[in-house]
Amino acid sequence: MKILVVGGGGREHAVIKALSASPKVDKIYCAPGNGGISALAECCPVKATDIDGMVSLAEQLRPDFVFVTPDDPLVLGMVDRLNEKGFRTFGPRADAAILEGSKVFSKGLMKKYGIPTAAYETFTDADKAIAYIKSQNSYPAVIKCDGLALGKGVIIAQNEQEAVDAVNSMLLDGKFGKSGSEIVIEEFMTGPEGTVLAFTDGRTVKPMVSSMDHKRANDGDEGLNTGGMGTIAPNPLYTKEYADECMEKIFRPTIEAMQKEGRPFKGCLYFGLMLTPNGAKVVEYNCRFGDPEAQVVLPLLKTDLVEIMEAVWEERLDKLDIEWYDGSCACVVMASGGYPQKYETGKPISGLNTQGQPDDGKAYVYHAGTKLENGTYLTAGGRVLGVTATADTLQGALDKAYSAVSKISFEKAHFRKDIGHRALGK
Repeated sequence: MKILVVGGGGREHAVIKALSASPKVDKIYCAPGNGGISALAECCPVKATDIDGMVSLAEQLRPDFVFVTPDDPLVLGMVDRLNEKGFRTFGPRADAAILEGSKVFSKGLMKKYGIPTAAYETFTDADKAIAYIKSQNSYPAVIKCDGLALGKGVIIAQNEQEAVDAVNSMLLDGKFGKSGSEIVIEEFMTGPEGTVLAFTDGRTVKPMVSSMDHKRANDGDEGLNTGGMGTIAPNPLYTKEYADECMEKIFRPTIEAMQKEGRPFKGCLYFGLMLTPNGAKVVEYNCRFGDPEAQVVLPLLKTDLVEIMEAVWEERLDKLDIEWYDGSCACVVMASGGYPQKYETGKPISGLNTQGQPDDGKAYVYHAGTKLENGTYLTAGGRVLGVTATADTLQGALDKAYSAVSKISFEKAHFRKDIGHRALGK
C-alpha cells in the first residue's frame, strides 16, 4: 500500500511513524514533510493548504490512501476534492471539519443538542460585545475568534480593560483577519484540562488514550499560550468515571448530532475537555489529531493504524477492537528561543544521528520544525523537536525523555522542565 500524508510537523511525523509500522505499507509520501520525516517518507514540496497542488500530486503518485492531517486543508475541503477524484481518505469533509473551523457553529451545536460546555454569547458588533462583558462583570472572561487562528485566537481576560482590548483587537483592528470577524464570549471554567482523541466513522466513536497538554511557554504554567510545550498520556486526572460520563454525555452525542445535521464526521475528532466540579465540559473540538497529543497517544496504540483507517473509511469501526499498550508516554517539546513570538531559524541541531534520532534509542524524536541540509539538521520553526519516551510509569517515561533532551542542543533552545509535574502531584 502507498500512503500520502498531508502536513509537515510533529503530528505528521507521529502519524507516519505509526503507519510505517504496518506490514500493509510499502511506501509513504509526505507533503510537504520536514527534515526528520524524510527518514521515513519521501517528501514532496507541496504546501499543506495547496488543494489544487495536492490533488495534482495525488493524481501523479496514485496513493491507496491520503491521510489529511492539519486543520486548514480539512476546513478548506481537501478531503472533498480528493474524494471527487476517487481517492480514499482519512479526515473529515469540510461540512464536518466546521466543528473546528467555526467556534460559533460548534457552540451552537452543543447548545442545540445539550452537550455540556461553557455558557456563551456570540457577537459581530464591538459595542454590543463590550456592553455584554460589562453587564456580566465576571472575570476571567474568555474571548475567542470564530475561525482558525493557529491556536492563538483565544484571549483569557483578567479584567474589564483586557476584555475590551481583546474585543477591539478582534472586531475592530482585525488582528486575526477574517477569523476574528465574529467572536464568542464565554464563561471561564475551572478544573484540570484533559484531551481525548477519538476515531470515528460517523456512526461509531472509539476514544483513544487520554492525554494532558502543557500550553504555556514557561515552567509553572506561566508565559504565553503556545501550540503545546509537552504532553503526557494517559492523563491520570481523567478517571474511569469521567471517561464513562464523557462517552454518555459528550462523545456519542456529538457524533449523533453531526449525523442528524447531515454532516457525518469521519476521521479523528479531538475533544478538549475541562474536568469541572460540575462534571466534564467541552472546551473545544478539533477536527484532527492534536499536536503534540498525537506524539504521546500513537506510541501507545497496539492496533495497526492502517486497519483503523480502513475501518473508518468503510464505516465498520464497530467491528474493530482497538487495543492499547499499558504504561505511559511523555513528550518534551524543544522550541526556538523566543517562541511563540519572534524567534530565529536555521540553527544546527547536535545530538541526532543521520536518521534524526538519538543514538541510544531510549527516546524517539518527532521533528516539528526542522530541515535537512547537506546532512545536517537545522531548526526551521518555533516548535522544533518533540522528544518522546514510553515506560511502565509516567516518571519513567519523563526520566527517559529528559535524559534524551539533555543530549540534544541548538542555539537558544527552550523547553519546559516541569512536563508531567501536575499529573504526578508535584
